[in-house]
Amino acid sequence: MTLLARNTPNDVYRRVELEARIGGSDPRQLVTLCYEQLIGALGSALHAAERGDNNKKSEALTRALSSVTSLQLGVSGSDDIAGALRHLYEATRKAVLDSVITFDARAIATMRQDYVDILRAMHGEATH
Repeated sequence: MTLLARNTPNDVYRRVELEARIGGSDPRQLVTLCYEQLIGALGSALHAAERGDNNKKSEALTRALSSVTSLQLGVSGSDDIAGALRHLYEATRKAVLDSVITFDARAIATMRQDYVDILRAMHGEATH
């Protein structure tokens, strides 16, 4: 079975859209894209957990890990901001991995909201 045959049309569309957005992005846009993907994946994991759909929950947590790994790989430098980002992303990674074993909806929801707030702040929007 090919990769495309295992994916739904929605999965394929999302992947094509993501690749198109990545292609023309500057570093700030790529960070925004990773945050959006992380927020969406965490939301999907919460929704799947509510429905009792362990396969979709697992897929969503895998996407969240992929997003946070991309964010981690993009941090450079040794200043305080880089250190804070490394700490944030490692804590996120640990929380997502912990939720693979024992799903903690409250922790995932809090983490998701934290990233929503960060993304809004990056774009100069009010957070609440």
